[in-house]
Amino acid sequence: MSDDQTRQGDAGNGDQPSGYQSEGDRWTQGPEVTPGKKSRSEAIAGWPGDDAETLRERQRLAQIEMMDHWIGGVLTEQRRTRRWKLFFRLMLIAIVLASLFTTFYSLFWDSPSVAAPAQRHLGIVDVNGVIASDSPANAERIIQGLSRAWEAENAAAVVLHINSPGGSPVQSQRIYAEIMRLRDQGDKPIIAVIEDIGASGAYYIAAAADEIVASPVSLVGSIGVIYAGFGFEEAIERIGVERRVLTAGDNKAFLDPFQPLDDGAEQFWQGVLSQTHSQFIDDVRAGRGDRLSDSPDIFSGLIWSGEQSIELGLVDQLGSLEQLSRDQVGNTDWVDYTPSLDPFERFTRRFTQMAAEALGVSAPSSPMRF
Repeated sequence: MSDDQTRQGDAGNGDQPSGYQSEGDRWTQGPEVTPGKKSRSEAIAGWPGDDAETLRERQRLAQIEMMDHWIGGVLTEQRRTRRWKLFFRLMLIAIVLASLFTTFYSLFWDSPSVAAPAQRHLGIVDVNGVIASDSPANAERIIQGLSRAWEAENAAAVVLHINSPGGSPVQSQRIYAEIMRLRDQGDKPIIAVIEDIGASGAYYIAAAADEIVASPVSLVGSIGVIYAGFGFEEAIERIGVERRVLTAGDNKAFLDPFQPLDDGAEQFWQGVLSQTHSQFIDDVRAGRGDRLSDSPDIFSGLIWSGEQSIELGLVDQLGSLEQLSRDQVGNTDWVDYTPSLDPFERFTRRFTQMAAEALGVSAPSSPMRF
């Protein structure tokens, strides 16, 4: 076989040399291009020498790729949204379950009247913190605790466990009146035990008890009434703000901190404070009786140590809750009859209070404090 025939046979078997281009094949025509990755815009524009059909095919594939990327992004965002919705739903379910648990716990497992011990004990009622309608030391809660301890058959005494700087005159008077009512029945003693501090409205409450016990270093007294405020009338003029207050009644805004307090308004308000102070003094005298000394400083608003209070008749004896329990029941055995606090209720009450303050619709508390 000749060399020409051999070359023709190799070509017929498909063994073509590198760089060979067939004259009739449109895919192999045009300049040789070095293989490499092209950008999306270059891919859409096509390769040099592409005909219209090839270019359309490349554009269609590029559009499909872009659509795949867009769909993938949408699906990712939907998955993220579903995860957040699931998270908030689980949080809502957890809050509802927690509120139900605390409610059932307070109803069925946390009632001292249901599981009161058979042996003699002290019935404790806590007065802890500022005395106010929106605080744990509010009149409704403390009076309910007093009723529970008073009705417990094996409670040898009702003990007001006080650690409070005072607070609302109205709340303090409500608790005082209930203690005096129970005290007049005479079934069991009511004893106030002052821990760190029993001042102002807290001492108002303690004065209704049959007996007051305090530590030698407890702070006792502060029998007085206070009003505190600020005057911003000059500051508001300096910063160029106009105060607009509309009232029906000449003295409706006499305690507005952005208006000056004239002599007549000051005398009137001082009279209100003095009258409230007189009620405070009368109730302390009614509760303590002849045990009070004749010192004029007792009702001046001063605060005393427990040891000084013994000499003034503000306190009956120095001691502690453990010592009182040993004296009354022979051992350190007591039961807390203070109604438990519902955490969910506290959270919702605090949230509502903050929202009302932010909107400017919260009810103002009394400007006077014991």
